[in-house]
Amino acid sequence: MPDPARTPPRRSRLLADLAGLVHERAMIDPAAPVLAVTGLARERRMAAGEGVEAVGAGGNPHRLRQLLEARTQPGCRAVVSFGIAGGLDPSLRPGDVVVGTGVVSEQGRRAADLDLSATLLNILSGVGPRVIPADLAGVDTAVLAVDGKTDLRTTTGAAAVDMESHVAASFAGRHGLPFAAVRVICDPADQALPAFAASALTPDGEPDIAAVFFAFARGRARLGDLMRLARDSNAAFAALGRCRTRLGPGLGIPAPER
Repeated sequence: MPDPARTPPRRSRLLADLAGLVHERAMIDPAAPVLAVTGLARERRMAAGEGVEAVGAGGNPHRLRQLLEARTQPGCRAVVSFGIAGGLDPSLRPGDVVVGTGVVSEQGRRAADLDLSATLLNILSGVGPRVIPADLAGVDTAVLAVDGKTDLRTTTGAAAVDMESHVAASFAGRHGLPFAAVRVICDPADQALPAFAASALTPDGEPDIAAVFFAFARGRARLGDLMRLARDSNAAFAALGRCRTRLGPGLGIPAPER
């Protein structure tokens, strides 16, 4: 049997981390809800339901961090990033579904819970034209340009990008909670978002009509851009709604055994 005194410090830290994670998982309340982390108000309303607590911060990852850090207790049994996303994989079109296998951000990669991801992938099979398992990229600033999407695809290998998954994964990791993600493509990789899109939301995640009108008045928005964005958004939310219906109570995540 190895002498604990001779155990390398790095290995000791790893064993301690694993022991802590096992303890935290054992403390998960099976009666607690699943926490759905969203950006837009429409996503939040869609995610909410039986066995689900939905939170969001209007597409602002800094405010989302503050909101989650204010929870002295996690109050949930799993964390799911739920909503729409920008495409990075050129083969994905609006309405295609990505079940996250991990989240890549400036802080590195955080893996999703493989069992949960497999469960969600199985439930969502056939819900849309394409349902794939793939990594997501998490960013703090909206990626609007096609070149920016291409670069992010190259550096991360991710299939889609959003502004909440990395925050949700970090929160789950701190509390030893299983993490999963369901994201539906809105704007594809070969399509830029209009510049005004980054500021066209209220703090609660509702569309900011005044900001859109102001963008038109200043020549920062074109009718064609709005029509295309509306078409893609409708396709994405229709697919997200089908996902939500298929997932059912608790977003399809089985409660851990007592």
